Amino acid sequence: MIGMIRPPHTLSVAPMMDWTDRHCRAFHRHLTRHALLYTEMVTADAVRFGDRGRVIGFSTDEHPVALQLGGSEPSAMAEAARIAEDFGYDEVNINVGCPSDRVQSGRFGACLMREPALVGRMVEAMRAAVSIPVTVKCRIGVDDQDPGPALDALTAAVATAGCRTLIVHARKAWLQGLSPKENRDVPPLDYDRVDALKAANPGMTIVLNGGLLCLNAVQAALARGLDGGMVGRAAYQTPWVLADVDWQIFAAPPTDIDRHAVVEAMAEYAGRARRDLGTPVKSVARHMLGLFQGLPGARAWRRYLSETMPNPDAGPDILIEAAKRVAPERRAAA
Repeated sequence: MIGMIRPPHTLSVAPMMDWTDRHCRAFHRHLTRHALLYTEMVTADAVRFGDRGRVIGFSTDEHPVALQLGGSEPSAMAEAARIAEDFGYDEVNINVGCPSDRVQSGRFGACLMREPALVGRMVEAMRAAVSIPVTVKCRIGVDDQDPGPALDALTAAVATAGCRTLIVHARKAWLQGLSPKENRDVPPLDYDRVDALKAANPGMTIVLNGGLLCLNAVQAALARGLDGGMVGRAAYQTPWVLADVDWQIFAAPPTDIDRHAVVEAMAEYAGRARRDLGTPVKSVARHMLGLFQGLPGARAWRRYLSETMPNPDAGPDILIEAAKRVAPERRAAA
C-alpha cells in the first residue's frame, strides 16, 4: 500500500485547550506531513469580534488543518465558519464534547449532546455558509443519557443536515461531579458503541477518539472498520509517535527523519516567530519537552529547557543547546 495516501481523517491530532496552538501544530507538522491537525477550541464570538490574526492565525505549512469552534447560535457559528474559510482552513469542526464548566455556561460543548436538533441546525447553517467540510466532535452521551439513543439521535440530526464526518470520544461526559481532567480518564471507554455506530452508518466517516495511546491502537480501529483515529495526549506527551504516522497509517513513502534535525528546524521557526510575531521562545519550546522521551539524555533535555525558557530574553539557541544533552540519533527510513 506504500504510496496510496489515505484521507487526512485517518489519523488526526485532537484539539487540546492550552496546547494545540499554532506553535504546537508547527512542531507536529515537522513530524508528520499527512495527519490532520486541529486548533484549540475557539468560540464563535472570539472569531467574530476578536483579533483574528491572534485568535485563528496559522501558517500555510500547517495544512491540512481544521478550526474547532464552540458555540450554540447557528447564525454566529455560520459567520465564524465563513471567516475560517476565508483564512484558509481546510475544515471547521463543532465542539460537542468539552465538559468544562465555562463551556457549559455558554451552552456549548458536551451539554449539546442533549440538544441534537440544535446541533443539526448549526451544521445546516454552517454548510450553507462555506464550501469546506463541517464536522462534529462529540461524546457518546452525558450524565445519565443512554449512549445508544443519545449518540444515534445526534448522528441522525447532523447527518440529515449534511455532516459526513463524526469524531466520537468513546466516553460519556459527566457534567456534574467530574473535572475536565477526570472526564478524560474516569468514564469507561466504550469502543463497541462507536463500532456499532459505524456499522449502522456505513456512508459516514466515523473517527474514534479516546484512549488511543499508540499507533497500534489506531490500526486496530481501522481494522475494525472505523475510518480513522484521533490521538490526543499520546501526540503531546510522546510526540515522536507522530514520526511513524505517515508510513504506518497513511501508507506514504517512508522518510528519514531525525529528532536533532527537528530541533534545528524548530529553532529556526522559534527565531522567526520571535522576530515576526513577538513570540517568546518558551511558547514554542514548551511543546517540545517530550521529544526525546525514552532516550538517554531526555531528562537533561527537559531540565535545561525548563530552567532556561522562562527567561523572556531566551533565544532559540536554547533548543540547540538543550539537544546537545542527548546523543545524536540517526533514524533509518522504515
